[in-house]
Amino acid sequence: MKEKRKLKLKKFYFHPITMFIVLSLIIVLCSAILSKFEMQATYNVINTNTNELESKIVAVENLLSFDGMKFIISNAATNFISFAPLGMLLISLIGLGIAEATGFIEAFSKKYLRKLNNTQLTLIIIFIATISSLINEIGYAILIPLVAMMYASIGRNPLTGIVTAFCGVAFGYGVSIFVGSIEVSLMGTTSAAAALIDANNHISLTSNLIFIIVASIVLTIVGTIIIEKIISPRLGKYKEKEDLSKTEELRIIDLEEEQQHKIERERKEKKGLRYALITFLVVVVIFIYMVIPGLPNSGLLLDMKETTYLNQVFGPNSYFQDGFTYMMSLLFLFMGIAYGIGAKSVKNDRDMLEKAGNYFSKIGNIIILIFVVSQFVAIFKKTNIATIITAWLANLIEYLDFSGIPLIILVLVLIAISNLFLTTPSAKWTIFAPVVVPMFMQSNISAQFAQVVMRAADSMTNGITPLLGCFVIYVGYLNIYNFNKNKPMTITRSIKLVTPYCAIICATWLLLVVGWYIIGLPIGPGVYPTI
Repeated sequence: MKEKRKLKLKKFYFHPITMFIVLSLIIVLCSAILSKFEMQATYNVINTNTNELESKIVAVENLLSFDGMKFIISNAATNFISFAPLGMLLISLIGLGIAEATGFIEAFSKKYLRKLNNTQLTLIIIFIATISSLINEIGYAILIPLVAMMYASIGRNPLTGIVTAFCGVAFGYGVSIFVGSIEVSLMGTTSAAAALIDANNHISLTSNLIFIIVASIVLTIVGTIIIEKIISPRLGKYKEKEDLSKTEELRIIDLEEEQQHKIERERKEKKGLRYALITFLVVVVIFIYMVIPGLPNSGLLLDMKETTYLNQVFGPNSYFQDGFTYMMSLLFLFMGIAYGIGAKSVKNDRDMLEKAGNYFSKIGNIIILIFVVSQFVAIFKKTNIATIITAWLANLIEYLDFSGIPLIILVLVLIAISNLFLTTPSAKWTIFAPVVVPMFMQSNISAQFAQVVMRAADSMTNGITPLLGCFVIYVGYLNIYNFNKNKPMTITRSIKLVTPYCAIICATWLLLVVGWYIIGLPIGPGVYPTI
C-alpha cells in the first residue's frame, strides 16, 4: 500500500520550471479576481523636491485582460534580458567555468580546504557570504556555484555548500564589516523621513557601522551552528552518480604507475597554484589602483560626480559596483588560465574552451528556469499586489500606534512579512519610512535605529520567498548537484531546507535588535538607539 502511495505521489511531482509556470498562471487569475473586488491601498511617499508627504493610491492591475495579456507577451524578452540574476550568473560563470576547466578550483580546494574541518570551512563561507552584500547581490552569483564546485572537489556534499552560501547571503543581507550599497539605497529615504520631524537630523553612511559589524559576526557564528548541527546532517554525505574525480586513465593503470602519476600531478598542481597566486596578486593590485583617486590614470571605477569617496565607490552610479561581477569573473578567468599554463592541465585554448563548454552544458536548465522566473517576477510586480500588501502593513503600524519595544517588534515582524512579497529594500523602505521613522522619533528612538530595524527585518525572510530574484540560482544549483532522484529539489523542498535557518536567524535578529536598544550601545560613531 505504501509503495502504491509513493508511486502516486511521483506523478504529481512538479519540476521548479513547471511550478513557476503554474504560479504565474495563478497570479494572473488572482489579479483578475482581486481587480473585480477593487483591491487597492493608499499610502504616503515623500516628495524629494518639496520634502512633503504625497498620497498615492495603488490598485490591483488585471492581467487577464487585453492590456494585461499584451504586457505579458510583448515584454517577455525584456523581462528575461533585464532580469539581474541572468547577467550576474552568466558573467560570473565565464571566469568560474575556465577556472573549473583548467583544474584550478579542484587543485586549490584539495590543497587548502582539506586542511580545514567542516566547522571552520562553514564559518569562513558564511562570513564571506554575509559580508558580500557590501556589493549588492554578487554573493548569489559568485559564491553559490563556486562553493558547490569546491565542496564537490573535496568530497563534501555540494548541496550543503549551496545551502550554506545561499543562507549566508540571504539571511545576512544588509550587514557587513564596512558600509556598502544598501547604505546608499536607504540613507536618502531615512533622511527625508527624519526631516518630517526634525529638519536638522543627519543620517550618514556610517550611522549603522558598529551595529552591522557586530551583526555580521553574530550571524556568522549562529549560521555556522545551524548548518553543522541541523542542515548538514539532514543532507548527508556526498553521493555522486559515479566517481567523476578520476579519469579513465587512472582506472586502468597499476598501483606503481598511479603513485608516479600522483607525484607528477602534485608537482604540476603546485606550479600551477604558484602561477595562479602571482596572477591573483597582479590582478588585485590593478583593481585596487582603479579605485584610488588622484594617481595617474587611476579612479577608473569611481563615480567622480559624487563628492565623498564612499559615494564614489558605493553610490548608485558607481562603476565599481556595476562592474564588480565582471571584475571577479576576470579574476577567476586569469587565475584559471595561469594555473592551466603552470600545471599544463590544458593543451591549448581550444582544449580549455572545450572543457569549459562541458561545464556550461550543465546549466542549460538554469537558463530555462531563469527565463520562467523572470516572467513570474515581472507578472507579480505588474499586478501591484506586493505594493498593496506593503502599504497595508505600513498603515497597520500607524493604526496600532505602538511605542518603545512593542513598536520595534511590530515593525520587525511586519517588514519581514512584506519582504515575502516585495524583496527590494529601497522599494519597501520608500513605503515604510514615512510611517516608521516619524513614529520612532516621537517614541524617542533615533531615525538611524529605524534604519537598523529595517535592514534586520529585510534579511529575516529573504531565503524563503520565491520572489527573491536570486532564489532561482539557489534552486537551479540544487538541481544540478542533486543525484538523489527519490528526493527531487522542488521549490517546496528548497524552502524547507532553509526553514530552520530562517526561524533561528529571525529569533537572533529579534534578540539582537531589542537587546541593543535596551542596553543602549552606539550603532555607529556617535549615534545611539535613542535620541
